[in-house]
Amino acid sequence: MPDILKIKQLTRQFKIGGMLLGSKITAVDQIDLAITGEKPQILSIVGESGCGKTTLAKMILQLLEPSSGAIEIDGVPLSYYAKSKRRKAFYKKVQPIFQNPFTSFSSRRTVESYLYETAYNLDIAKSKQEAKQLIKEALQSVGLEYEQITGKYPNQFSGGELQRLSIARALIPKPRLIVADEPVAMIDASLRMNIVNLFKKLKDEYNVSFIYITHDLSTAYYVSDYIATLYRGNLIEYGKAREILSQPAHPYTELLLNSIPRVGQKWDEEAKLPEMETKEYAMNGCKFAGRCAYVKEVCRSSKPPLMELENGHQVLCIKFNDYKPVAQNEPITHAVSPISKNKSM
Repeated sequence: MPDILKIKQLTRQFKIGGMLLGSKITAVDQIDLAITGEKPQILSIVGESGCGKTTLAKMILQLLEPSSGAIEIDGVPLSYYAKSKRRKAFYKKVQPIFQNPFTSFSSRRTVESYLYETAYNLDIAKSKQEAKQLIKEALQSVGLEYEQITGKYPNQFSGGELQRLSIARALIPKPRLIVADEPVAMIDASLRMNIVNLFKKLKDEYNVSFIYITHDLSTAYYVSDYIATLYRGNLIEYGKAREILSQPAHPYTELLLNSIPRVGQKWDEEAKLPEMETKEYAMNGCKFAGRCAYVKEVCRSSKPPLMELENGHQVLCIKFNDYKPVAQNEPITHAVSPISKNKSM
């Protein structure tokens, strides 16, 4: 069975500044990831703003062209779906859920019109009755009833309800993969767990895998099967969610985890994470070296290797140089995994 998603050496560069004096930033730097087709999985991609999460999501959704590398869906290169006549086939397999549900629906249209549009435009339903049945099923899966939404406009719903409608819309074609980019960021904190709970429920109910993109490690821990941590465009840590969040290997993941409030502890300040700095993107060595407690001189001049620890836990950090890096041609067997194990990213 082909991988649902395979990302190979994916890179995206942006030019900033003027034509003559401008410079390039590598927002996504040679990332390798895969989600196999054996069973549905939730892979969370975590990191602070500017780490490359949304850029990665946009490339998977064909909203942004890679500078180099490749993406495959069910073994088919994404470039195959680039022609307009094949876009329907792509959106039957891959659906998005965006951050702001209020911008996903026009105030001039009823919300049900969007659901019918998805059913008709993707050739999921051949009649209104068939479309209505599909819509009812999708709404029930997210805890809504058709009678609750019919004839209503977006301003008649809360943010949490609109995001549920976005999820229902994504479910109508029964996709193989849903890419959710910060789907709870604009929702009241008291309702966020309701949304991530839906992902866990729908993963098995619809046999659909999720890429959950977030800076919120507390929800990522709860919802994820696997976690990939990004920093300045590099994939710096990957593994099973419980192992990464209980025993983080990379100093940056440690920093993110220390910013999460815990029971019995007072959260007096926000995480000490700076604004995006162009100079960190341009560094030849480890991009976290300027803030790392374990930094060595070699970290500033050479990219660290991707090290294999145990149980599929991988980290881009030189402090684990007692571990032997995985051989270049050694196969990967776990369910959601980076593809290349020896190349620096």
